Amino acid sequence: MRARTGWMGLFMTAALALLAGCSSVSNQTRGNALDVQQYAYSAAIRWGDFAGARGLVDPKVLALDPVTDMELERYAQVQVSSYRESGDTRDLVGGTASRDVAIGVINRHTQAERSVRYREVWRYDEPSKTWLLTSGLPDFWKGQ
Repeated sequence: MRARTGWMGLFMTAALALLAGCSSVSNQTRGNALDVQQYAYSAAIRWGDFAGARGLVDPKVLALDPVTDMELERYAQVQVSSYRESGDTRDLVGGTASRDVAIGVINRHTQAERSVRYREVWRYDEPSKTWLLTSGLPDFWKGQ
């Protein structure tokens, strides 16, 4: 009986360690998935693919505030010259993340360059197992 109790204790310890490992693997997987989405988003913005960047925006956000074809035409009037990340926060367990960026923007008509600060806000969508941008596309015009 004593040997059986020892084996059960060892088995329970191993099972708990395995469960703890699964949690960290899950967080690592979520972290990797966030890195992939953020890279894809920043690449789309850098290359001026705002329609592609729109595809990474949370559908719930787009339903409330859709990016129109006219707005996409407005994005075509600018050239992104830089995209610098300046800090991020991640709550992988809670499924939220944010990243501050400074985006260099050149007006194609006037060749005037300026820098726009923007905060990306992300949420993890459990059903699709992907990260979605909830802050929408950057507003390069701020009411202009």
